[in-house]
Amino acid sequence: MSSQKLLDQVRLVIRGRHYSIRTEKSYIAWIKRYIYFHNLQHPKDLNETHVMQFINSLAVEQHVSSSTQNQALCAVLFLYKEVIKLNLDWIDHIRWSKKPQRLPIVFTEAEVQTIITLIDGQSSLMTSLLYGSGLRLTECLRLRIQDIDFGYQQIVVRDGKGHKDRITILPVQLIGDLTKQIDKVKIIHKQDLNSGNGSVFLPEALTRKWRNAATEFRWQYLFPSNKISVDPRSGVKRRHHLSRDYLQASVKKAVAKAGIHKRGTCHTFRHSFATHLLEAGYDIRTVQELLGHKDVSTTMIYTHVLNSGGKCVRSPLDKLSAATLRGTPSASGDDDRFEYDIR
Repeated sequence: MSSQKLLDQVRLVIRGRHYSIRTEKSYIAWIKRYIYFHNLQHPKDLNETHVMQFINSLAVEQHVSSSTQNQALCAVLFLYKEVIKLNLDWIDHIRWSKKPQRLPIVFTEAEVQTIITLIDGQSSLMTSLLYGSGLRLTECLRLRIQDIDFGYQQIVVRDGKGHKDRITILPVQLIGDLTKQIDKVKIIHKQDLNSGNGSVFLPEALTRKWRNAATEFRWQYLFPSNKISVDPRSGVKRRHHLSRDYLQASVKKAVAKAGIHKRGTCHTFRHSFATHLLEAGYDIRTVQELLGHKDVSTTMIYTHVLNSGGKCVRSPLDKLSAATLRGTPSASGDDDRFEYDIR
């Protein structure tokens, strides 16, 4: 059996389990690398030792991160367990890449305001939602008209990370802009219907249950793409949501224009949302629910941000008087030399 036919089987199994297109592309890429690593041998002729050789090479030779290494292993194990139906023995002696302990980058409130001001159009509205509601980038892009609840001033995040739904806050300040955005989408959708289009992607189960749902306005994306495209899986022409690159480019440009030297991205606004809520005195369990974290220990990382940067400890330098730091001119009259009294 050729590797191409095997990959076709992998695609069928992945789609049968309703994995995202991003997961499908990632798994296919790693499985291909695994097959080529072992000179195109069929995976059923390989064993645990070959899997360990591949995974270890990623860390030892290519120096990938621990998350990348883990993703590769998940893809290979999926191949064996779900496609080939071969259970491998427990894999020991894998040389895992050491996962660095990093604190999240956080914008100040002033920096957030500056960045949003420098972004135009719907990119500004999307960025405001990332910060004001604590959304992940993908969660923001996948919002549909029916997910915005003006009555309860909340946003329903569906199929978030870990395939979980949750409810987060809808900033009152954005109600007017969101209303205008919905009106804009209504015009676009009406034009699509008149041209024989107007359908949107829905999970297969919903498509079978409600055959006309794909063309209903409430199911349309809140931030639709500027053009109609062909679905790479089904081949159906329809209007998808905006791409990740669209907002990422806008945020990157605005951060640079604002003169902010932090390595800020779209996800930095989610970090800032959590940090600023904790700074305002909100309970960490509440913040955990708004973020959709499974374990509160994940949310605890933001308490480390609050306790860092000298917020709880005063630097000994600040105890010295300004006059002492400026120094006094030396007896020689050389103004370029200073004498510091640190008594």
